Amino acid sequence: MLFKNILDQFKNKLKVYTKYIVILIIILLVISFARNIIKIKKSYEKIAETKEEVDNLVQENEKFKKELENVQTNEFIEKQLRDKLGLVKEGEIIIVLPDEEVLRKLAPKKEEEEEFLPDPNWKKWYKLFF
Repeated sequence: MLFKNILDQFKNKLKVYTKYIVILIIILLVISFARNIIKIKKSYEKIAETKEEVDNLVQENEKFKKELENVQTNEFIEKQLRDKLGLVKEGEIIIVLPDEEVLRKLAPKKEEEEEFLPDPNWKKWYKLFF
C-alpha cells in the first residue's frame, strides 16, 4: 500500500512535470516559429529592395546606352571638335567674339537711356529749395 501511494504520487508528479515540459516545448516552438516568420519577412523586404535597385540600375544602363549611341554619332563628334578644339571644315570662317564685359564697354551708349533716368532724391530737394 505504501508502495502504491508512492507510485501514485510519482505518477501525479510525472503528469504535472509532463504538462510543464509539453507547455515549455510548445512555447519554444512558438518562439522559434515567430523568429522564422520575422526572418522570412526581412528576406522578402530585402528581395524587394534588391529588385528595386536592379530596376534602377537597368534604367540607368539604358540611359547610358542611349548616351553612348548619341556620343558615337558624327554630329556629336563634329560639334565637340568645333566647340572644344576650335576646328572647322574647309571653307568655313571662324569668328571669335570677346567677352560680354568687353562688348559692353565697346558698345556705344544710347542717349535715350541716360535722358530718362530719374533724378536722385537729393537733386529733387535741391531743385525744390534753390
